[in-house]
Formats: sequence, structure tokens, C-alpha cells
Amino acid sequence: MTEVTGKDLIDAGAKPGRWFPEAIATANKLIAEGLDREKVIPAVITEYQPAPQLPLRDVVPMFQMNIRAENPHEAANVSAVFDTMEELMRTPVVTAGAVMPDACPAGPRGTIPVGGVVASRAIHPGMHSADICCSMALTVVKGASPAELLDAVHRVTHFGPGGRKVGVGNVTELDINNPFLRDARTLSPTHFGTQGDGNHFAYVGTLRSTGETTLVTHHGSRGPGAALYKAGMRVAERYRQQLSPDTLKQNAWIPANTRDGELYWEALQAIRQWTKDSHFAIHDMALLESGGRAGARFWNEHNFVFRKSDGLFYHAKGATPAFDGWAADATDLTIIPLNMAEPILIVRGRNADNGLGFSPHGAGRNFSRTQHRRLMEGRTEAEIFAEETKGIDARFFMGIPDISELPSAYKNAAAVRAQIDEFGLADVVDEVIPYGCIMAGDWEKNAPWRKK
Repeated sequence: MTEVTGKDLIDAGAKPGRWFPEAIATANKLIAEGLDREKVIPAVITEYQPAPQLPLRDVVPMFQMNIRAENPHEAANVSAVFDTMEELMRTPVVTAGAVMPDACPAGPRGTIPVGGVVASRAIHPGMHSADICCSMALTVVKGASPAELLDAVHRVTHFGPGGRKVGVGNVTELDINNPFLRDARTLSPTHFGTQGDGNHFAYVGTLRSTGETTLVTHHGSRGPGAALYKAGMRVAERYRQQLSPDTLKQNAWIPANTRDGELYWEALQAIRQWTKDSHFAIHDMALLESGGRAGARFWNEHNFVFRKSDGLFYHAKGATPAFDGWAADATDLTIIPLNMAEPILIVRGRNADNGLGFSPHGAGRNFSRTQHRRLMEGRTEAEIFAEETKGIDARFFMGIPDISELPSAYKNAAAVRAQIDEFGLADVVDEVIPYGCIMAGDWEKNAPWRKK
């Protein structure tokens, strides 16, 4: 029988391309094995012909702005958030979006803002960012005072760059067979049970409802998550060039119905479990150190990808799940911090349509760190620190205060809380009243590369 040629594929409706030689070779091999020529030709076209490239949308899908500006600075912030969401929503596979009251821009126009939620038919690594599964964990502690617990946490935890020595805690293993987790596995042993830098913290207070001592930690997946993010972005970029070159690089996606999509989704779940275990490893070490006992505990991520029953992937970049059954281990309560001097909110989500089933993750920012430091000019860091941390035991692990993490760096906590209620996103059911908080501090000030 005459071998299949490129003309046969073209006659069957195929568009010529670099995929032709491989498809022709496969077709002839299958026919030589006895398969029907009339069935083989359309089959190889379906298998090898690239999908049509998808242009950016001209008509932007609707997105909800659950945010109201309280002053001119916030008006500029809200306008920037709207602009970046409007550009992002042109991504071909995106179907809906929402903005939380704590939203602020987080990159060039078209990048998902902090406080943004985007529903899509695919998985976008850039929309959960490098800090995958940034999350909150809470343990009610019996038998230890807030002072004893805060001192214990300070002794057992680690903030800032680098990590612990290998062997601290029972490190959660990552799948050796998942290629997306190859580099993450290498970093896992020294990053497990550590807190990171930036806005991550260990916060001790008392429950408003009972007065019980309570520990709350805030961190993400550390180095392993950043490694997974890089691996995901590399694969997503390959698909972007093939499927939609017009899509912004930060919004590249991995098709969910591919083997890559399945493996990346599995890797995300593995990193999620690693991060949850990392939180409670710190809690358990602090309990052992302080002599306290664990009471109620729960947690939630606010920087992740969630899959709902509609089959869509909901990317929360700094947004707390507020819909029922958001994970197999979900409780009906989630955690929203504001700043180190304000109560941490314990809330029950309302699954609001206007929020796509999410609520805020915190107080958010109106200014970049650099802008905030400029606003603080004229006072010493010691003066600023003393004023803004009055009444709480605020500590910076690296020994140098980071004024860009003090309360004035964040949006007004009362306004954010009021907008949670105004937009019907969640109900506050309890609070953790602050006693003290530990953060990394300004670890870059005396970084090795700055020293002569």
C-alpha cells in the first residue's frame, strides 16, 4: 500500500507544520501494523496537529471590585488594581475575577494583584506566585502564658534567609517520581519548620471569647514552593508559546487536561501538605518548649489554586477561601490577620458570588515598601518602632526592625474589616487579641554582600 505523505494529511484538512514528519512516520508505522489507513490519518492529525493559537480577548469577562477607596492614596491604589485586572482578564482561558478589600498591585499591568481571585479553565503558576500556599495556622494552647509561649516560639523557630540544620522535626516527604518536585525535594529538609521573611510572622495572643493563649503562624512553602513555581513557569511558558503567544508571560498556563497539568496539580497538593505540616511542626516544638498542650487547631491557605465542582481552577493571590468544602481538611473557620498590633480575625465565609467564594487575607498595602519608608522620613527607626508597637511585645528575629512591616505600612484595619461586612464576604466569629509578634526584620541591611 502506498505510504502516507504530507499531501494525504493536507487533503484530510491538516495545516502543514513542523509536526508533519513525526505524524507521517507514526501513520505509516500504524498502517504497517495492520490498522485501517482511513482511520489512521485523522487520528494522527488529531494527535499531532497543534491547537489553533488563542488571541487575547477583545471583550473582557466581568470581574467584581469588592473594594472602596477611603482616601486619595487608596483611590490611586484601587485604580491601579482595576487596570491590572482588566488587562489580566483578556487572557483567553480566564472566565471570571474578583478583587478583595485588601487588594494592591503586585507587578506590571496585567499581573494578578494581591487580593485578586481569578477563575480559569487552566492552571496559571504565575497567579499563585512563588510563595505557593502562603497560609495561616492557629493552635489554642493550654497550660502556657502568652509570655512563655512567645519566648518558646522565639527559641524554636527560624526567620530570614537560609534554613535549619537537617534533621529538625519529621520532614514531610515530597514525591520522588514527580518531575515538578525534583528541586523542591532538595530544599525541603532545611526549609521545613522555618518562617521566611517579609510579612511572615509568629503571633501570640489570647482568644477574645475565652481568654485562652493562642499561637498563630503565617508562612508559605519556602524554598520548595519557589522551586515548584519556577518549574511550573518553565512548562507554562512552553505552552504559552505554542497556544497563545499574545498572552502575557506572567499569565501563561498549563492545560489541565494534559499529563503536565495532572502532574502539576499533584505537585501543588504535595506542597500544600508540606506547608501545613511545616506550620504545625513549629507549633508542636513551641508547645514542647513551653510545656503547653494543644487545644483546638485549624489552618487555611490564602495563596493557592482551588478546584471547584464546576471544573474551573480558582487562583487566589492573597485571598482566603470562603466557600464550603474548599479542601478535604477544611473546617468552617478561616483566619484573617490585619497587622501585628491588631486582633487576628477568626471568620466564617459567606461564599459570596461577588467574591467568587473568597474573602480577604489581611489588611493589604497602599504603598510599596520604598514609598512607605519615604513617608516615615524625619523620624528615627527607633522612634517609629516604639510608637507603632506600643503595648505589644514586637520582635524582629534578625535584630533589625523592618519599618515596612509595622502597622502604618498596611491599610487601615478598621476599614478593611468594615468592607468585609459591607461586601458580605465573611462573618467575624472570634478574635485573637495581640500579646506579641515575631517577624524576620530587615535581614538585608547587614547581608553578607553589603559588608566590605
